[in-house]
Amino acid sequence: MNSPTSFGAVPIIDVTPLRAGGPPAGFAAVAHQLGAAAREVGFFYVTGSGIPAGLFDDLLAVTKQFFARPIDEKMRCYIGLSDCHRGYVPQGEEGVDPENPDRKEAYDSALDLPADDPDHLAGNPLLGPNQWPDQPGFAEAVTKYYNAVLAFGQLLFRAFAISLGEPAELFAAKARKAPSQLRLIHYPYDSEAVDSVGLGAHTDYECFTLLRPTAPGLEVLNGAGDWIDVPPVDDALVVNIGDLLEIWTNGEFVATSHRVRRVQEERYSFPLFFCADYDTVIEPLPRFLAPGKKVYAPTVAGEHLFAQTAQTFGYLKRRLESGELVLPEGSRAPSSFGQEALLRKDK
Repeated sequence: MNSPTSFGAVPIIDVTPLRAGGPPAGFAAVAHQLGAAAREVGFFYVTGSGIPAGLFDDLLAVTKQFFARPIDEKMRCYIGLSDCHRGYVPQGEEGVDPENPDRKEAYDSALDLPADDPDHLAGNPLLGPNQWPDQPGFAEAVTKYYNAVLAFGQLLFRAFAISLGEPAELFAAKARKAPSQLRLIHYPYDSEAVDSVGLGAHTDYECFTLLRPTAPGLEVLNGAGDWIDVPPVDDALVVNIGDLLEIWTNGEFVATSHRVRRVQEERYSFPLFFCADYDTVIEPLPRFLAPGKKVYAPTVAGEHLFAQTAQTFGYLKRRLESGELVLPEGSRAPSSFGQEALLRKDK
């Protein structure tokens, strides 16, 4: 497995050539920049995505309106009422560290499928319809932003494949009906907060994440074990590699551990977790297999995502404890990927 370098800052990459329709050499050059950042850091900013600024402005506006509503109104679309993990996540519902619960609330959405979708009817735990609050313009703003970022994610997936010497469609062809989730996250103002660790260190479960934050707080772990600030950059998305690309590349790309500091400032965060299709078997590409090199065990994309989610959310933990739910065979514990896991093994 590659180890992230002892970087002191996260690189910024202009990806305009990916969508400019110019010479293939321009696309390939940017793809190789992205590949280098994925190997050496696991985190980077991208500018030039082409996503209209107004879509994010509209998303932020309806998000602020939603989280300002009384708790009883928000709980009408509580995530525990959904059978495909969609809806409102109150404070204390979610956390990777039970001794240090996250002080945040969220609204989770994903590909909005009809109620009669065959995968949903068959009981898929992550595919189905969104729960939408009774708020004019909310569903429209969230859906438009989701679709735009998802389309850019497909472009990024093609660039990653090229950077690895693979056909451009290798990954993208396996992300046609994926449980890629968009989270609207609200960290309320807290006058009593002391600057400390808030959201515990973790890696993201999917292939990669496309994030728009509104305020500082995010930190990433480098190869020396130091936490590096990742503040917002105007009109840029923060991209980080997730567990599934670490498996797919047999550790060539790194799912770098990150966390959020607990600060007084109110902030909003909008990660889109780009996943492969639910039934996709993720296993190391042949080019990354070599005698004596560790080989990651195969996993099913959706089962990995569901298992990690079920071990993190309170309503799903309760269903596991009651026997209503059972984790897929071979499920890994949270935070078993990335630099933090590697550092633990070295001790």
